[in-house]
Amino acid sequence: MQGIKMRYKLCLPMLVLLLLPGVLYGQAKVATAGAQFLEIGVSARAEGMGEAFISIADDASAIYYNPAGLTQLYDKQFMFTHIAYAADMNYEFGAYAMPMWSLGGILGFGIYMFDAGTIDETTYGHPFGTGRTFSAKEYALSASYARSLTDHFSVGATLKLIDQLYEDERATGWAADVGTLYDTGYRGFRIAMMISNFGPDMRFITENNPLPINFKFGASFNVIESGYHRATVAVEGSHPSDNLEKYATGLEYTFKDMFSLRIGERFQIDTGGFSAGAGVILPVKDYNIRFDYAYFDFGVLESVHRFTIGFSL
Repeated sequence: MQGIKMRYKLCLPMLVLLLLPGVLYGQAKVATAGAQFLEIGVSARAEGMGEAFISIADDASAIYYNPAGLTQLYDKQFMFTHIAYAADMNYEFGAYAMPMWSLGGILGFGIYMFDAGTIDETTYGHPFGTGRTFSAKEYALSASYARSLTDHFSVGATLKLIDQLYEDERATGWAADVGTLYDTGYRGFRIAMMISNFGPDMRFITENNPLPINFKFGASFNVIESGYHRATVAVEGSHPSDNLEKYATGLEYTFKDMFSLRIGERFQIDTGGFSAGAGVILPVKDYNIRFDYAYFDFGVLESVHRFTIGFSL
């Protein structure tokens, strides 16, 4: 009876937060938020599963997907991701996470860098170009902390410092993420929730731009747990402040905890939706090296490829 009461107390806040987005936002507000680079997924593994990763998030990328997931780490981890977009645009991500038992939890640090490359300048009088170019870059630094409150329930938070640089103009600000993770202990069934990019508007020249706040809720379950084989299904729903609800589902099959194949699909997004990927973990002396790749069908635009390498010490 005591255990049932505890589960009820833990699930009630999750249900409240899940319903909150629908109360706060009754309609889409497309293209009303700035710092959109904060919405770019940072893990090839997560991308391969359609970004339905909030309830899994068991590596250093948890500092982005759900800081509460950091409590699943027992070793130090480094992670680096490269994303190649069309028109020579590139996105880089780096993370480091480490258990800090003296602080009762896990610490994580991240760096995000988006480079839009060289852009031709156009004006009303010169719609095909003035002959001049300019550049646009965006950065963020983050620090995360997570800890377990019970054997099944964890919480985590991330603080980000943001810098947007467009030629000679700059906007700076901060944002915070807060996440929860509930592990039922049965066949990897986990439930997670997070609010991301919560913070004050960023001011660019004379205009204020709100951050892309997002409410997310997801769950995952091991449909196969047999010897060397494991297959995990994950689902996720999100309600961004500048758009309608979005949904994602993904599947990850793992053999011997070393080789993985993934597939995912996103619904109600502007372009594309299908993704797939693969990964391998190679033990080398006292540490493991992880390589992950993901392909995302960007619809009418060029397909996007993600590459992630990670080290566990």
